[in-house]
Amino acid sequence: PRGRGGGGQSRAGAKGGRSSSSLPLQERLRGGEDAKKVREKTKTKSFRAGLSFPVGRIHRVLKENNPGKRIAGGAAVYLAAVLEYLTAEVLELAGNAAKDNKKSRIIPRHIQLAIRNDQELNKLLGGVTIAAGGVLPNIHSQLLPKETLTKAPKGGAE
Repeated sequence: PRGRGGGGQSRAGAKGGRSSSSLPLQERLRGGEDAKKVREKTKTKSFRAGLSFPVGRIHRVLKENNPGKRIAGGAAVYLAAVLEYLTAEVLELAGNAAKDNKKSRIIPRHIQLAIRNDQELNKLLGGVTIAAGGVLPNIHSQLLPKETLTKAPKGGAE
């Protein structure tokens, strides 16, 4: 069967060079004449920035949500770094809350306790409801039983 070239030799074959079909399969897959050059593995934007969060995906979402507007490349890196930091902070505090409750897994209750006991995170996530998080244990001071201030002696002065 004939290929797309339509018969005859290819240009490379006409000039005396090897045609791509006569090259070994490995060389053809690597790019023919440039097969000796070892291609470097591509580095992701996240790897270059030293982050775990996906910089490329965040950049794509930023572009999708702002049609017709340009988004700087550094904006996605900055946002990914902020999100990664906040996630690490919440997970660390939630892990401590889980350890305090003698548990090895973080559940929504631990995340709730971590956020509400931290002043800055509570301010940031003040309007957020965490499903199955419960509430902080809190009893109003006026509802507590009244205690006597000093124990008065029953029999008078000693």
